[in-house]
Amino acid sequence: MKKRMLVIAAAVAATTMMMTSPVMAEDFKVGICNYVDDASLNQIVDNIQSRLEELGKEKGVTFDVSYDNCNADASVMEQIISDFQADKVDLMVGVATPVAMRMQSATEGSNTPVVFSAVSDPVGSGLVDSLDAPGANITGTSDYLDTSSIMKLIQAQNPDVKKIGLLYDVGQDSSTTAIHEAKDYLDKEGIEYVERTGTTTDEVQLAADALIADGVDAVFTPTDNTIMTAELSIYEKFIDAGIPHYTGADSFALNGAFVGYGVDYANLGQKTADMIADILIDNADPSKTAVETFDNGTATVNTETCKALGLDFDTVKKAFEPLCTQVNEITTAESFDEVESK
Repeated sequence: MKKRMLVIAAAVAATTMMMTSPVMAEDFKVGICNYVDDASLNQIVDNIQSRLEELGKEKGVTFDVSYDNCNADASVMEQIISDFQADKVDLMVGVATPVAMRMQSATEGSNTPVVFSAVSDPVGSGLVDSLDAPGANITGTSDYLDTSSIMKLIQAQNPDVKKIGLLYDVGQDSSTTAIHEAKDYLDKEGIEYVERTGTTTDEVQLAADALIADGVDAVFTPTDNTIMTAELSIYEKFIDAGIPHYTGADSFALNGAFVGYGVDYANLGQKTADMIADILIDNADPSKTAVETFDNGTATVNTETCKALGLDFDTVKKAFEPLCTQVNEITTAESFDEVESK
């Protein structure tokens, strides 16, 4: 297992007018485990690290950060968490629901706090008692998805939509609530839907083919890491079939989906780092620290995909604007770094 260690250090010799000797910077060990290698989750990790570096300089402390990615492998995840415990980290960070749940279990009965990020349903997954009062040694940031808002985007772009495909991984906790809410919404609107699922990239590709054969007018995917990982391998299938893919994160749109709607994952990472600092430096109690949620009002449209579907971006933007805080543009790439470097 490859492990990347990085040290974010801000060694400060604080002095006052009356002080002649330097003050030693306090050192904190933080262990971060990412669930899978995808654009959104990587963006969170990058922003946690950069924000901790900034906070270290501001507060005069040193954050020693151990980072690893389990790539959705439960046994690797277990080893990473065991390594963090052996290293006696002061705090663990679990990026995505499966990692957060395992960290919660592993630290039960200990004094090691856990901060999660990108957990779509913290209460439903059993991580916290409530968003306002987690009730245990765990808190964090949620990328809760307002599913009805995405359904409204679909209807705004195509008022005559008759059938919507639901594409997700049944094993992803982040999809459970969103898919249930989507079904409820579509039932009330009298819109037909068909479900197709996959747990691997190959299965997702077959599910995409099935949805095309089903004759759906659009496809919806929530913040599902399995589908996110497979997006680059399926987006052209939907384009060729003239089917827009609406998704729960801008990273999907980055990888070719028509629309990504949801939270700003860069901001999610920064807020996660703020919570880490509050707990380690200011002794905030995780059990009483409210889970942070965010405005879901940003729609990101892939302009290349939009054009390939025969749609006019300005027209799409005009239809979306009353339903969104903002409408952003993006072009297809594997990572956000590629887009920023263009």
